Amino acid sequence: MSSDLSPQPPAWRISTADRERAAGRLRTALDDGRLTLEEYDERLALILAARTYGEVSPHLADLPGGPIAIQVPDFLELRTTAASLKRKGRWVVPRRLLISAKAGSARLNFTEAVIAHPTVEIELQVYAGTTVLVLPAGASADADHVDLVAGSVVQRAVPSVHAEGIHFIVTGRQAAGRLIIRYRRSFLGRSW
Repeated sequence: MSSDLSPQPPAWRISTADRERAAGRLRTALDDGRLTLEEYDERLALILAARTYGEVSPHLADLPGGPIAIQVPDFLELRTTAASLKRKGRWVVPRRLLISAKAGSARLNFTEAVIAHPTVEIELQVYAGTTVLVLPAGASADADHVDLVAGSVVQRAVPSVHAEGIHFIVTGRQAAGRLIIRYRRSFLGRSW
């Protein structure tokens, strides 16, 4: 494992390993003379009690290595023509997404994505293709404002807003294809 903390969204819960790495950065700062023993003790107590990356960040921001929060773009446009567009694994999700697909499919898997906003807005401009949105557990979605032309919506994700989960608002146009909104499926150790 790296000695540095990898960037994480401020709202994510911090792991024990990352909490220990943050404490290690404090120890190095103390050894280098950047912190007094009193500052070290105070910051260490706060880091060990922290639940999220956002609670830890301020205690490391003025030390070498900087804060542990990442910069998330506000907008991203994903385009495809006669091809498949896929995002999966750890990818950074902006607050607003535009999916533009012509005669191609788009599959966005948000289950392991870095999502720093409580709401993600997705605008569709999809013609003759299928769009699949795989939401993380606890997330909700609203696709009531999608203009469907010769297509259908299959929504297996809970439509209401959860206080704890991320909410996806899907708008735009889905023509001659399907929009599928669902959670990750698992069977015998495989997930899709």
